[in-house]
Amino acid sequence: MAEKVIIMKDVCKDFKVLNRHEGLKGSFKDLFSRDYKIVSAVSHISLSIEKGEIVGYLGPNGAGKSTTIKMMTGVLEPSSGEIMVDGTIPYKNRTRNAEKIGVVFGQRSQLWWSLPLIESLKLLKDIYMIPDQNYKDMLDLYRSLVDIEDLLHKPVRQMSLGQRTLSDILAAFLHNPKIVYLDEPTIGLDVSMKSKIRTLIHALNQEKGTTIILTTHDMGDVDALCRRIVIIDHGKMLYDNDIEHLKKFFGSYRTLKLRLAGDMKKHKEKIEAELPMCSVGMTEDEEWITILVDEEKRKVMDVLGQIQNSYAVRDMQLEEISTEEVIRKIYEGAAVSNAEEESSGHGEGGGKE
Repeated sequence: MAEKVIIMKDVCKDFKVLNRHEGLKGSFKDLFSRDYKIVSAVSHISLSIEKGEIVGYLGPNGAGKSTTIKMMTGVLEPSSGEIMVDGTIPYKNRTRNAEKIGVVFGQRSQLWWSLPLIESLKLLKDIYMIPDQNYKDMLDLYRSLVDIEDLLHKPVRQMSLGQRTLSDILAAFLHNPKIVYLDEPTIGLDVSMKSKIRTLIHALNQEKGTTIILTTHDMGDVDALCRRIVIIDHGKMLYDNDIEHLKKFFGSYRTLKLRLAGDMKKHKEKIEAELPMCSVGMTEDEEWITILVDEEKRKVMDVLGQIQNSYAVRDMQLEEISTEEVIRKIYEGAAVSNAEEESSGHGEGGGKE
């Protein structure tokens, strides 16, 4: 039986938020106000993660991802429920928990700004009391995975964003933690550096068996690294399984990619109006128009025929639904569901009044 390193049972986190008033008079009133409301950031999340897993923890902005990570790291105490991280309750024993984890939070570096990377690594060696041989072995491993010689003697303030992120990841794994939390590790990076960092994360996971919790909006990270994903929205868990299982729910969807003669942006706007039942977008390089088609509602060949009647098609591709599109459809479904719940709630309230 696989070892479970993170166990969450029915975890909730509520925040007490002041109902603020407008204007100068309102601001003064707020100083003495006791008019508070309770906001639920995380609601009844139950989850277990095994040793060595890379789990994508996904959700739209404000879904509760960061709050969950802060509870796992011991920064926040849950309002109710239980959390165990490698046998430790994080918020009750933060020091012991900190010894077992590594963290990388997007563009906020944990390295000393004015010092060369090697000096930061030496300081971390002393902080975590890493034995000399273990420290040497980790540096040798890093050298075998990425070219770090030029970075070791470069002050952090002189590094590019990609170099700094890569250095932060090396620092997070230095003390051989059981778990590493990566919060948007590739945000703002170019394609080449993203690829290098994904390769590094995967190699460290394979070499050390480190459990990795990855929060990201970049579906390239998810496809490259995660076999399992957990999706939350409005603090509630929507999905917990592997990516392929997720795609089976959307088996009738196909993505039609088209390159048309003329102004692609104008064509995209017109096609959106002409195909209200489809999701129309563009690739990042703006070279292709993408049309997500649900074949249970309309056949993709019918859509293509309609396009060909109105536009000169230079090239086309037909693809299975991508992970990014699956996640977006789930977000959209959750948003509709939440809106319906709220509408239903208002309706009931109106009846009672």
